Amino acid sequence: MGTVHARSLDPLPMQGPELGLQADDMDLGEPEHEEKQEVLENKDVVVQHVHIGGLGRTKEDILTYEIADVFRAKNLIDVMKKSHEARQRLLRLGIFRNVEVVIDTAEGADALPNGLDVTFEVKELRRMTGSYNTMVGNNEGSMVLGLKLPNVFGRAEKLTFQFSYGTKETSYGLSFFKPQPGHFERNFSVNLYKVTGQFPWSSLRETDRGVSTENTQISSNKNLFTLSALKISLLPQQKCSLIRFHLLIFLVLQVLSTSLWGGMLLPLGDKPSSIADRFYLGGPTSVRGFSMYSIGPQSEGDYLGGEVYWAGGLHLYTPLPFRPGRGSFGELFRTHFFLNAGNLCNLNYGEGPRAHLSKLAECIRWSYGAGIVLRLGNIARLELNYCIPMGVRSGDRICDGVQFGAGIRFL
Repeated sequence: MGTVHARSLDPLPMQGPELGLQADDMDLGEPEHEEKQEVLENKDVVVQHVHIGGLGRTKEDILTYEIADVFRAKNLIDVMKKSHEARQRLLRLGIFRNVEVVIDTAEGADALPNGLDVTFEVKELRRMTGSYNTMVGNNEGSMVLGLKLPNVFGRAEKLTFQFSYGTKETSYGLSFFKPQPGHFERNFSVNLYKVTGQFPWSSLRETDRGVSTENTQISSNKNLFTLSALKISLLPQQKCSLIRFHLLIFLVLQVLSTSLWGGMLLPLGDKPSSIADRFYLGGPTSVRGFSMYSIGPQSEGDYLGGEVYWAGGLHLYTPLPFRPGRGSFGELFRTHFFLNAGNLCNLNYGEGPRAHLSKLAECIRWSYGAGIVLRLGNIARLELNYCIPMGVRSGDRICDGVQFGAGIRFL
């Protein structure tokens, strides 16, 4: 609860001139200490004043809702508890860097013998803050720059600009956030965005521009309205099912891992599925030994993806030979043996499910190999494998030999 100071609620009788001594500085013996403790903890108190110091551009009216509960405290323990809760609510506003709490006996002409004053010393955030970070996805990376103006109008509003530049996607976003005074969970936000995605394996570039507004109530229901510059959709155009299964078996120092992925895309109505929504296979994070997303239907060198797919993998991880760096950096590395397989195709609704299963069982691409894995925290990892692709079909692009992969989700 920050820094809390508490002094006796009843002044101690003293004779002669003011000596400038506090009760804590005097050795009054054990009985007096017990009496003081009884006074502090059990006597009814009244919170007479609540002060907030350190305010600059923040309007006081937005803060009165957050500290009002402190006046309802009836004893010192309750004052401390409610002051701590008020401090948490002030920090939740996202406009203060730090909040300290001081509880003291009331002062002034109207001070009561059991009166208390509570002071919140705050330090506001800067008018403008910036951020820079990098993000790693499945064989892709991006640089993210952010600019934030907290408490822009003095009532916990927030204006945020974000720019992201990546190997596959570039985006801009501008958002404005405003909470309802006294009910931070109830807030309103508006967002402007532009996202441009690159799909070089399909010679495709997709750009989305839009405006979205969000009104969040305390019941956690959200009224969301999105207006896209490309189209306005009231109903989903496609239905997608995706299944992933992973099984890990630990064998002393070895780990045997199996995984199975599958998905189906069902367009609604007579319109064909969009190339941007289809599934793609191949690459260092899925069926290794093939180039990125280079398995399946293609036209003039552009890969079109599929509406249904499956992929499976069997992996064996072992410590490095001779255990270099044992107990330290070497524990982040593992030797990796793998066997991958998968296939995808488009649906022909006149053929039926059995024909679709038959297509998925034909022309299976598979690969095997070995390599080294480096774990990056508990999220991402790097792989350097020697791959031998098999079941290659005309039009497939392979990566026969050394293949490098980086990502957060691997088959």
